[in-house]
Amino acid sequence: MRILVIEDDSQAAAFLVKGLREAGHAVDHALDGETGLNMAESGGYDAYVIDRMLPQLDGLTLLEKRREEGDETPALFLSALGEVDDRVAGLQAGGDDYLVKPYAFSELIARVEALGRRRAPTNVTTQFSVGDLEMDILSRTVRRAGKKIDLQPREFRLLEYLMRHADQVVTRTMLLENVWEYHFDPQTNVIDVHISRLRGKIDKEFEEPLLKTVRGAGYTLSAES
Repeated sequence: MRILVIEDDSQAAAFLVKGLREAGHAVDHALDGETGLNMAESGGYDAYVIDRMLPQLDGLTLLEKRREEGDETPALFLSALGEVDDRVAGLQAGGDDYLVKPYAFSELIARVEALGRRRAPTNVTTQFSVGDLEMDILSRTVRRAGKKIDLQPREFRLLEYLMRHADQVVTRTMLLENVWEYHFDPQTNVIDVHISRLRGKIDKEFEEPLLKTVRGAGYTLSAES
């Protein structure tokens, strides 16, 4: 499953993301409601795990906005608010399940996977393309203009994240959290090094560059000039 975790507590989020990935799921993470809403709008998720109390946009409002747009992705609320009225509010906002903190991680995994089984896997995307660049997640292959491109595991993960967010600006913080699983800035040039290596492999021998730097913001993978 591809899961979006929206949780502003960095330590709790790191534990949750790590556990979900170890259980075999692909996980993206947002630290606030506005970022979570923008990521959810990009689509392609099989489940949301949403903290109710979020900065910028609370979890209830976030999910209500997605439901108004016709998004039926199953959603599990996490909250320290455990009274009956709180749980009812979560379900009325469009939540499919509600888990009170503190929780047993095994129970959370079981509930998230149960939500996934309720939904037909027709929306699971395993192939991506940007211009003439193609990626197949299942076979772990990347090709551009039909030519196979060999990537190291971290490069593959970096490109996968960029392709999942094609035509969007991806910030350094997003890359650190979702590709390197850092929830702090390590004050190194690790992103620049990997972006440079990736650019050399997917762009160097081709006329039209796809991986672009957005000065002062981050990077974008796009076929548009």
